[in-house]
Amino acid sequence: MKLERQAYMTYIDSSFGTGTSPTWFLIGKDIDDMSIELNPDVSTTKNILGETSVKDNGYEPSLSVTPYYANPDDAIYAKLKSIAMERLKGDACKTKILEVIVSDTADESHEAYQEDVIVKPQSYGGDTGGFAIPYDVHFDGNRKKGTVTIAAGVPTFTAS
Repeated sequence: MKLERQAYMTYIDSSFGTGTSPTWFLIGKDIDDMSIELNPDVSTTKNILGETSVKDNGYEPSLSVTPYYANPDDAIYAKLKSIAMERLKGDACKTKILEVIVSDTADESHEAYQEDVIVKPQSYGGDTGGFAIPYDVHFDGNRKKGTVTIAAGVPTFTAS
C-alpha cells in the first residue's frame, strides 16, 4: 500500500523563535505540488589514468512554497510580509521546519524531523488569483530526528 501525499506534512514555526515554543503553521493550502529539493552536491573527476573519483559534499535542501496567497488570518502572514516589505535578512529570517510522516498505522506518534531554516520571499504581487508572496525555505542545519504527536491539529515534536 502506498502512502497518500497528505501523509507527508510540512510545518514552519511562524513565531520565528519569538515564543517560548514553536507555533507550527501547516504549509499546503492552495498548493497542488510541493517537494523538498535535496540538491545533492556531487562532483565527478577523471584523472589522466582514466580513473574516476566522486566527491560527495552532501545536500543543500530547499523548498519552494508557491503559490502562497497572503491571508492575514495565517500565522505566517505577518512575518512573510515583514521579511519581504522591509527586506529583512540574516537572523530575522531564521526559524524552524518540521517534517512529519504520518504512518499508515494507528500509532499516535509519527516519524518527524526538525531543522533550522531561513525563509526568503521570492516576490510579491501576482495575478488576479490574489496577492501572492511565494517563498523559499533554505535548510540551515541542526537537523533532529524524533516523533510528533498531533492533538487538535497541533503537532508536538519530541527529539529522539
